[in-house]
Amino acid sequence: QVQLVESGGGLVQPGGSLRLSCAGSGSIANIFRMAWYRQAPGKQRELVASMTYGGVTNYAASVRGRFTISNDNAKPTVYLQMNSLKSEDTAVYYCNIAARLDYWGQGTQVTVSS
Repeated sequence: QVQLVESGGGLVQPGGSLRLSCAGSGSIANIFRMAWYRQAPGKQRELVASMTYGGVTNYAASVRGRFTISNDNAKPTVYLQMNSLKSEDTAVYYCNIAARLDYWGQGTQVTVSS
């Protein structure tokens, strides 16, 4: 089964930027959506950003204007560019690819702190 491998997380100061990447270990057919979720300690997992195969994007209100989701369907790979990071963005970030099966990454920690 195809695995999703995330990278790009880490520690960054408030106002800084990070770019998360999520790459599939093989090809995935019939992708209809790619997305990023996050889960902060003590909170439920929430949708951060998503992109349909046709390129329609959706963002959580808390990140709109600061985060950008993009993808490369051929690989498949999905990215999350995060700018103007805030302490409340601290969480474990998970990528998700929805196709005939639902694929999830293992999660990557993003910590925003001075």
